[in-house]
Amino acid sequence: MKKKKALPTIWEVPDELWLRMEPLILEMDPPKETGRPRINPRNAVDALIFRVRTGCQWNHIPHVYGDDASLHRTFQHWVEIGLFPKIWALLVEECDELSLVDWEWQAADGTMGKARLGGDAIGPNPTDRAKNGTKKSILTDRNGGPLSIIMAGANVPDMKLLEKTIEAIVVKRPKPTKKKPQNLCLDKGYDNPTGEAAVEKYHYTRHIRRIGEEKLSKGKKKYPARRWVVERTLAWLSKCRGLLIRYEKKAKNYLALLQLACAMLWFRRLAQNTF
Repeated sequence: MKKKKALPTIWEVPDELWLRMEPLILEMDPPKETGRPRINPRNAVDALIFRVRTGCQWNHIPHVYGDDASLHRTFQHWVEIGLFPKIWALLVEECDELSLVDWEWQAADGTMGKARLGGDAIGPNPTDRAKNGTKKSILTDRNGGPLSIIMAGANVPDMKLLEKTIEAIVVKRPKPTKKKPQNLCLDKGYDNPTGEAAVEKYHYTRHIRRIGEEKLSKGKKKYPARRWVVERTLAWLSKCRGLLIRYEKKAKNYLALLQLACAMLWFRRLAQNTF
């Protein structure tokens, strides 16, 4: 089987992606008939991708994309109308129609990061001398495709976020059946009544690493490891400097950038399998 060629790093919106995004933007944010012309929406998306990649301040975004005040105002408006989860869901749905979403095995995990400018949804980071931090809780499919992501303070335990993480799946989750069960892989942080209750509530088959449980030797492993995919997805997101450290004071703004990055990951999968 011929190995698929890896896509280059996305710095600007590819034409194939814009064909999918433009109708949605025009539907949710149509241009006004009167008043000053608005900023080019494609330039605005390019500017957001640049900011996610670099973590630069708004007034350091290249002027080729537009005025920084206009870019920020457009971004804030898109956050308010809920554009970014819609873009994410649009790409997941297209992948699902092509059977590129593997619902059989899923994994969830959380990670903590810095929040140097403060804001809402932050808390003392127990791994960073109680400095301001934020936690991202994410759920992925078998291949690491992000299905949901939520935020909380860094001091909130992972197991308390699991139910909300499952509820935040951006598309309609298929109903598990005996013929098509859905397995959820979790680490020891979910080995408690709260974590198990969330798994049972949503009819997953649980696979939780038990506290005190020793790793199996290589010869005794019964099935391929499946929990690591969520850690890899978190690592992918952390490669973007604008996501590694939270510079947004408003949690909803930071979450919107995360949602845009998740949409980019699904576009890469779509492109690798169809274009």
